[in-house]
Amino acid sequence: MAAPLLENLNPEQLAAVTLPHASALILAGAGSGKTRVLTTRIAWLLATGQASPLSVLAVTFTNKAAKEMLARLSALTPVNTRGMWVGTFHGLCNRMLRAHYRDAGLPQLFQIMDMQDQLALIKRVYKAHNIDDDRFPARTLQAFVNDAKESGLRPNQVEAGDELSRRQVEHYALYEQACNREGVVDFPELLLRSYELLSRNDSLREHYRRRFSHVLVDEFQDTNVLQYKWLQILTGPHTAVFAVGDDDQSIYAFRGANVANMQHFERDFGTAETPVKLIKLEQNYRSHRHILDAANALIKNNQGRLGKNLWTSDARGEPVRAFAAPSDIDEASFIVDIVKGLIDEGVSPAEIAVLYRSNAQSRVVEHALFNAAMPYRVYGGMRFFERAEVKHALAYLRLIAAPDDDGAFLRVVNFPPRGIGARSLETLQERAQAAGTSLWQAACAGTVSGKAGASLASFIRQIESMRETTRVLTLPQAVEHVVHASGLLSHYGAEKDGQDRIDNLQELVAAADSFMREAEREIGEDIGDPLTGFLAHAALEAGETQAAEGRPALQLMTVHSAKGLEFHTVFVTGLEEGLFPHENSLSEYDGVEEERRLAYVAITRARRRLYLTHAQSRMLHGQLRYNIASRFLDEFPAGLVQWLSPQRRDRAAEPMGYGAGVPRAAFRETPGWRIGQSVKHARFGLGIIIDSEGRGTDARVQVNFRDSGVKWLALEYAKLQPA
Repeated sequence: MAAPLLENLNPEQLAAVTLPHASALILAGAGSGKTRVLTTRIAWLLATGQASPLSVLAVTFTNKAAKEMLARLSALTPVNTRGMWVGTFHGLCNRMLRAHYRDAGLPQLFQIMDMQDQLALIKRVYKAHNIDDDRFPARTLQAFVNDAKESGLRPNQVEAGDELSRRQVEHYALYEQACNREGVVDFPELLLRSYELLSRNDSLREHYRRRFSHVLVDEFQDTNVLQYKWLQILTGPHTAVFAVGDDDQSIYAFRGANVANMQHFERDFGTAETPVKLIKLEQNYRSHRHILDAANALIKNNQGRLGKNLWTSDARGEPVRAFAAPSDIDEASFIVDIVKGLIDEGVSPAEIAVLYRSNAQSRVVEHALFNAAMPYRVYGGMRFFERAEVKHALAYLRLIAAPDDDGAFLRVVNFPPRGIGARSLETLQERAQAAGTSLWQAACAGTVSGKAGASLASFIRQIESMRETTRVLTLPQAVEHVVHASGLLSHYGAEKDGQDRIDNLQELVAAADSFMREAEREIGEDIGDPLTGFLAHAALEAGETQAAEGRPALQLMTVHSAKGLEFHTVFVTGLEEGLFPHENSLSEYDGVEEERRLAYVAITRARRRLYLTHAQSRMLHGQLRYNIASRFLDEFPAGLVQWLSPQRRDRAAEPMGYGAGVPRAAFRETPGWRIGQSVKHARFGLGIIIDSEGRGTDARVQVNFRDSGVKWLALEYAKLQPA
């Protein structure tokens, strides 16, 4: 029965599937068939009688992956897989807590809160204890609580080093009391309470250790501190732990993933008598050799890797191609031109992906695709003009342009929240309908009384103030003013994961600037009122670029979203210092290495063609940035990458952009300033530092100014300011 399972496995896959009873770390490279190995390992254990369905526990990171694993197992073996413990960490912990709810201190029918439910409970706690949401934003406490739980910490275990932390710990304790009183648990609580249950209950812990003789974990590089501890306490000296992962693809540190778990596995799950077996799956079944050579060359620059080298028996394929664009608009045009050629060659648009580091980068590419009438989909997210924060800002702009727009009014009258409840809005709508007026006119007439009426009056004054202020501003300035004055920036700034939304709001300013520049290039075109024209443009891009149902469409996504996917052709865009690697990574421990792993993931999504692009200037987050090439582009060996842009041909050892011609090794940092930094000068305007020399009063920098060219400036006299 087991023999057919082993057909068509390569030697390393075969060794992993047929390992004897011992813990093993399977270092599975991108495209090496790790899911097949993991599933076949379970099927082989069942088919050979080494395990029963009741003695196997398999952990995946998504419910979809768990369902796919069970479906594959059912196809591979006649053994009934119903009742097997296959699921996510949270799903398996929920199953354990349901079975032992009394020991866990939970009611039998305890309810699980999603993130919105959790936030609502925190707000109820705030109201009950008169906690100021402005001083201690509810979303900030939500992030604090979840981070603490995912580190295995209760309120009395969290160290409070300052007054803010002390107050957050107090609020965490109040929140926990409310959860216990209401019999509800949040997602991190499932894992923490399950861990605590096993920690303090010796007989229960031994029961599960005896029961689960085989524990298999997928995507092991993505486990966090508490998940690792849960696995440790669940497994005993006689449990075979089969961990499959790739330290080179650990890209979720911002979610708590700890790549060090892979490095500690051999120490923590092996013994002197039965050391952990390490097997490397390095044969790649996805990509041509040139693409793998690029991936290997890049990732070898990371320190502390467990180490592997992807290879393929496939052809070398086409060279990796790179393009240095003068601007982000030129970068997008290049992508559209190449995509048109690929489609003419017979490549489906659905097999082409454009990857970017930041969601805000998608706008320029979306606009180019819109102008080219090319269907596209934003994977795992919304198109730029469909994103909630952008639609909120557009609603404020619509009210400035046309205050009788009821749809815009309803969208933002209580966003950010200003104490206008649903009942008050119903009253306003009833009275507006009775009077035959718009909601704006009804609100101006004071038809709602009390606190809600005062809040409505304040909202009316806010819109009128914005309208008056923006009357004398350019369109980009008007959009920027509204984004700030509406309170949207400060609202999203209080959210743990609000930076993407802030970036998109700032990118809306860039969209307005781009709209005006394009309008100016259209000779003789009269766009009338710029704000009205821009709002129409946004509506068209949001509505008319929808791909027809079932029609192949180009895929746009962040690199994080692309993990686990593959495409015929991949464009990795925005390879610039400060963008990819992201500027935040430069100040974080292991930050640049995680960014390099992210670039490695991006490269290994491509099967046949790979394009790497960079823009010398980019309008991003409402600011024009002058860029130098990403350090990652310098890490490819000479000759591996074919440059398509004229300024880069035969100059592969030089950095791109406004610093081109100056070897990176010659760059010298001057205290207070750095190469690649954007600066402004009272006379020469905006520019970017491309070189520096000297110290003290002799220090000077070379700056490439947007409008004035390259100049050397003495820092003592130049009065440069960061841009």
